[in-house]
Amino acid sequence: MIPFISELKARNETLFYYGVVCLGLALLFFVLSKTTTTQVYGVNAWLKPFKFALSTFFFAWAMGWYCYYLPDFNAQLFNWSVILLLGFEIVYIALMAGKGEISHYNTSSPLYASLFSMMALAATLVTLYTAYIAYQFFAHSFPQLPTYYLWAIRLSLLIFVVFSFEGFAMGSRLSHSVGALNDNSNLWILGWSKTVGDLRVSHFIGMHALQVLPVLSYYLIKNTKGTIVLAVLYGLLALVTLVQALQGKPFFAASPEKTGVKK
Repeated sequence: MIPFISELKARNETLFYYGVVCLGLALLFFVLSKTTTTQVYGVNAWLKPFKFALSTFFFAWAMGWYCYYLPDFNAQLFNWSVILLLGFEIVYIALMAGKGEISHYNTSSPLYASLFSMMALAATLVTLYTAYIAYQFFAHSFPQLPTYYLWAIRLSLLIFVVFSFEGFAMGSRLSHSVGALNDNSNLWILGWSKTVGDLRVSHFIGMHALQVLPVLSYYLIKNTKGTIVLAVLYGLLALVTLVQALQGKPFFAASPEKTGVKK
């Protein structure tokens, strides 16, 4: 792990330190979730900023690692775009958590509606920038990289972009649930609904292809065809969970005893 951290810092020092800051914030928010009682939609208010900060940490480090391979790439422009846009999201989500109010889907006032729209715009711009990076990986050859690893990066970026945009399905509904209003079932930290469809499942699976596919390809599969098959299966998993959610079905259903439903 130490060689990886040293190499990442050498590749992209800016995103390395931004990731460290996000990880530190995630740990702070997690502690707050265990020491405060403020709730939003039935779960501790600090779990949402915790998840966003942790997810941004993984994104920053992954992109810092991958973008190093791109020729003639303006890394600092991308770095500061990520820092400012995703940093705005984390700060706003944390401020609203401290107030015990929702950040996403909050249209209760013109100000909150505008800030929610700004978060959507920030996420869109980062996703479009990532789509441009995906294009660069498809447009160039990288003879210094193993072919299977290159395809893992390409396909992980593609899946990330598709299922990042899937967030619009939640924004347009002003709810991440299908069959209820923003249901949270305390499924550990994830909070996915165990009673109705939850659009966050496919969003989570698809976006974290960015870390899962290249790691599995590089360390375990070491084969181009195997990597492509894995990526297809992974993408299908994200798609199936999306269809399942749109049908109002939970990914993990609660037992009848817990829901009060008789067999």
